[in-house]
Amino acid sequence: MSQATLSIQPRPLDPSVDHEIQAIVAGAASGFTCNTDLAAGPWDFDVRPGYGPGASMGDVIPTGSPRQGQLPQAYRDASDEDLDRRIRAAKATLGDRVVVLGHFYQREEVVRHADYVGDSFQLANAAKARPEAEAMIFCGVHFMAETADLLSGPEQAVVLPNLAAGCSMADMANIDQVEECWEQLEDVFGDMDTPDADGLLPVVPVTYMNSSADIKGFVGRHGGIVCTSSNARTVLEWAFARGRRVLFFPDQHLGRNTAKAMGVPLEQMPMWNPTKPYGGSDEATLQDSRVILWHGFCSVHRRFTVDQIEKARVEHPGVRVIVHPECPMPVVDAADEAGSTDFIRKAIAAATEPTTFAIGTEINLVQRLAAEYPQHEIFCLDPVVCPCSTMYRIHPGYLAWVLEALVAGEVLNRITVPASVADPARLALERMLAAKPVGSPA
Repeated sequence: MSQATLSIQPRPLDPSVDHEIQAIVAGAASGFTCNTDLAAGPWDFDVRPGYGPGASMGDVIPTGSPRQGQLPQAYRDASDEDLDRRIRAAKATLGDRVVVLGHFYQREEVVRHADYVGDSFQLANAAKARPEAEAMIFCGVHFMAETADLLSGPEQAVVLPNLAAGCSMADMANIDQVEECWEQLEDVFGDMDTPDADGLLPVVPVTYMNSSADIKGFVGRHGGIVCTSSNARTVLEWAFARGRRVLFFPDQHLGRNTAKAMGVPLEQMPMWNPTKPYGGSDEATLQDSRVILWHGFCSVHRRFTVDQIEKARVEHPGVRVIVHPECPMPVVDAADEAGSTDFIRKAIAAATEPTTFAIGTEINLVQRLAAEYPQHEIFCLDPVVCPCSTMYRIHPGYLAWVLEALVAGEVLNRITVPASVADPARLALERMLAAKPVGSPA
């Protein structure tokens, strides 16, 4: 008698970080989370100052940051199944009048309802590609919704389901600090907006996409440009072709890692601390600089360490370590590869043989990738479950709330950028879109 061959399929993985946190807090699963308050509904923190539990909970939130009013009780009390049903019903009623955009770092219970999933700029472009939509629900954080408003039509409403979903990194460079920095650099370099005999400006400002519309507008007014984590090198090449040096903000790590890979010496990358005169540097250091780095960082990516990488290599021989370039330089140097969220996704999708991946980026994306590609072993370098504090403020309850309001003809939590800021900010974004890598066709 012939014996049938058994085919053992990989065990399905649960992509929900919320389910894992709930199980850890209830004692039903092993593991650790950085804050047991993550098991509560985000509405428990809407009336309190701060970014909420998670990676940014220790960061100081600026006075006057947006706060979310209390979510109606019906949404706070609704079960997961009820919220799922209500969201689907509202979307079906609204049809093409609404588009839901979901960032890679959003919780699974929100992402499953997104019409588009991507990074901040991919989602802003998705918004731009849907001119027929009357409203865009941006399930991400505040600066992302602002960017969507910049790139969408004036008659289209951009809605942020929870106004408390800010970004601690973006908040680390506010417009007053940046303008004060620029004035102090003028003391060192003179007229900042007039090129020298070689046609080069003293300083070209470059802001990461993870910044406020005010900052993007400042950059646009001063001959600067926006970058993303995937095109930072191209943008720095563009800036170096136009200026003696670059002021890069708000993320020091993306700036340092990118410039270092381009051959800029570390001693020519001084840090600008906005709380100190001349950023804590002297005139000679600034004169010799090539990239002036702002004292900002992502609290999610700052959690990753070289020790975590070394442990992963010991416990998983042959592991492939990929980290985000917002990680500190020693972590990027110790990894096998560094790249944007889209780079990480594509690297895993392209792996043809079963591979063990250790990933250094936000846990919601890592867990979703692990569920999507069960033929691989995919895990987060940080063993502690600690999602982005502000991304985690978006919950299905808020999504149901804003969608059902649209069904009733009411637009809640609309994000708008005034024209005085929007026009130069769009200019900075357009420069980014026009920038091409050195050697590429025009």
